Formats: sequence, structure tokens, C-alpha cells
Amino acid sequence: MSGLEGAPSHEPDAGHEPDAGRRPRIVVVGAGFAGLEVAKRLREAPVDVTVIDRQNHHCFQPLLYQVATAALSPADVAWPIRGIIGPQLNTTVLMAEATGIDIAARRVLTGAGGIPYDILVLATGATHAYFGHDEWASSAPGLKRIEDATEIRRRLLLAFERAELMPEARERLLTFVIVGGGPTGVEMAGAVRELAHHALPLDFRHVDPRTARVVLLEAGPRILSAFPPHLSDAAAQSLQRMGVEVRTGTRVTGIGPSGVQLEDGVIESETIIWAAGVAASQAGVWIGAERDPAGRVKVLPDLSVAGHPEIFAIGDTARVTLASGPVPGIAPAAKQMGAYVAGVIAARARGLPAPDPFRYRHQGDLATIGRKSAIAKIGRLELQGFVGWAFWSVVHIYFLVGTRHRLTVAFTWLWNYLTYQRGARLITGTQRQLETLPRGTAPPMTAQTRDVVGEQGGPPPG
Repeated sequence: MSGLEGAPSHEPDAGHEPDAGRRPRIVVVGAGFAGLEVAKRLREAPVDVTVIDRQNHHCFQPLLYQVATAALSPADVAWPIRGIIGPQLNTTVLMAEATGIDIAARRVLTGAGGIPYDILVLATGATHAYFGHDEWASSAPGLKRIEDATEIRRRLLLAFERAELMPEARERLLTFVIVGGGPTGVEMAGAVRELAHHALPLDFRHVDPRTARVVLLEAGPRILSAFPPHLSDAAAQSLQRMGVEVRTGTRVTGIGPSGVQLEDGVIESETIIWAAGVAASQAGVWIGAERDPAGRVKVLPDLSVAGHPEIFAIGDTARVTLASGPVPGIAPAAKQMGAYVAGVIAARARGLPAPDPFRYRHQGDLATIGRKSAIAKIGRLELQGFVGWAFWSVVHIYFLVGTRHRLTVAFTWLWNYLTYQRGARLITGTQRQLETLPRGTAPPMTAQTRDVVGEQGGPPPG
């Protein structure tokens, strides 16, 4: 979408306060958990809401790793933004990429022009952080968007296909390295191991996917550092029983197309996944706000930006520090921030007193380790193993958007659990990679390998 076809005119106003008889214009940049929560909570407020996002869909990021490992399809974890909030009569959805903020004129700058606001909510999320080594990104993609998940899925599945064709390179091709021992890295490592060990063995004739090596690297002393030590130790032991190599206290010094450089050696691999760090978007730079080292905007107790009561920063865009400590960058926290800011905006629009300062209610920490093991800490309650996994599953299904998606994902998980299968094992855009493999290295062409390569660029014979 190159412009804002059908959108209302967005000419800047001379004044900053709403004209008499005109409702306040609320612009929300970003349709993640935080931004959508603001828009949904304002559906009955006397305001006009505009939601801007460069994508046309909202993505349930906690389950992206299941798309990356072929357990779910993209449509199971992403929904059109217009389908979620489009029916709200006071809400306009615009597909555009924000490029800056004109604070003086109170406009959000986009490639299609400026969009005026009376109140601005920055919920632009976060991206991958490579700690000053952005050149690693091409060899070690992170997992933040649907496009990231499908690219990782392509790399994972293509590694097995190439291993079938190239026996001399199988050890390198079937070594998968995940950098980062947080929840994403742990969940990804377990899912990759299960993909290789359960879903793929019957699909190949010249290579055994069960011989795949999965390595989880963590620079700190233990994985899942947000959990108590005994729970993170239990997670590490569960991964090791699955066959995952868990290497803590291991710092990565280099990443390239052929592997990972460590302080004490090299791991040869062509499939590397980055789960080690995130950085906030450029929203803080746009408004010249004070930021923390990760680029998150430091906000006031009402989540507004110092010196700009008309601008709020929430979700991964914001650095929120309370008496109990910093608020974590997780989906429940983002939704709570969105709900709170919507309450502040609604109170202003109705001329009511401002709510009390933001208070975060931590609802617990969850991490799954494969098909029947997880750890959970909810207050004093701690769960491990299958019980933890069942609880994790129920919680994640509950937070999906819409009954149909909840039923679809629940049925898919049940089917995968009973059959050990992954139904979304699709590779796209790989014909060139297969055609450029070194000649003379493949095993004799069989019916099965013809299905991989195809004939003359067309579909395999049926």
C-alpha cells in the first residue's frame, strides 16, 4: 500500500487544542499488544482514534517460534488490524510507516504525509539488538515479525533438504545454533529439536534428521535468568534430556555464514537464530526524549513523556521504573500500559480527574520446553513438567484473538501432540538455492529427491 487511499485529509491545524465542537484526535503509532489495547479501550470515549502501523496485521509474538518451527501457520498467530478494531465507529486504521514526529506542529510524519494529533501514543515496539554487530543480522535472524518466522522456517527446513543432497556437508548443515537463553531461545531450541527428532525422520531416505545437533548458547551463568535458579536448572535439564546442548557462560564473538565464533572455539553451522537481545524503535529519537541504553523512552508515572503531557510511550517503547523495579517487556505488561493510558485519555476527554499513577501487576512468568514440559511461576505457585506445559497452553490459547483462532490452535496442538507431526512444513523461494548446489555431491536421484528439486523449474511430477 503506497498511500492512504480513502483516508481523511490530514492537514495540520494552526492551534494545538481541539477546536470547539471537535473531538480530540488520538493517534496511536503501532498496533502491537499495547497500541491495540489503547484503541479498544477508547471505543466508547468521546475521541477520534487513528491507529497507524506499517503492517496490516497484529502478530501474537509469543507463538512466533511455533511458526518458525512449522507447528503453526502464520494465519494462526496473526490477524488483520481492521478486523480487530475496524468496526469501532470512532477508529480509523491507516497502513503507513511512521518516519518521525513534528512536535511543534503535532503531526506524525509518514511517507504519505503528516497526520495531526492532539494526543499521541507511541507503541512502536522493539527490534533485534546485536550489541553493535548489526552485520550479524543476515546470518542470524531474530524473531519479531511474521516475516522473521517464515524466513527462519525456510532456513531450518532447507537445511534438511540440502543435507539430503550433500552428504559431505551434513554435519554443518544439521547443526542449529540458537544464541540467547531467554524464553524465546529456550522455546526455539526445544521446538527445533522436536522438529528434527519427531516430525521429519520418515520424510528422508539419505539422512537421519534425528542426528541434528541443536546448541543453545547463553552468555550468563544460567538460562531463563528471570526465573528462580531451581526452575531455570529444571528447564536446562529438560532441554538436555531432549538432546539440546545447553552452553552457559559462553560469549559469542562473531557470527558469519559458516558458523559462530566463540571465545574458546568455533561452531560450524549455516542455521543460526538470534534470541539474545532487543532494542527499542527510533520513537525516542523522533521526540528527543531521555532514553535508556536500549533506546526505551523514560516516562513519568502517568506514562507520558517529560515536558510533553500530550505524548505517551508504552509497551517496549517505554522504560517504566516503579518502586518494585523496572516493568518487564512482556505482553501482559504492554496490555496493562495500554489500558492505563486509555483511561488517562478518556478521563481528559470527559474532563474528569486523572487516574492514579500507573501500577503494574505481574501475572507470572512462563516458558515452555518442548511438547510436554514447561515451567511457570505465578506468585508463590510454581509449576513444572507436563502440568506446567498444560497451564502454558491454556494461557496462550486464552490470549489469542477470536474464538476461531483459539479453537484452531488448540486442535492443531492436540493433533501435533498425538501424531508428532508439523503441518506447516512449507519452503518458499528456494529453487535458486537448490539449483546452485555443487554438482556431483548429491546421492542418486530418486523419486523422493525429484520431489525436492522438481523438473525444469516446474512442479514435481504427480
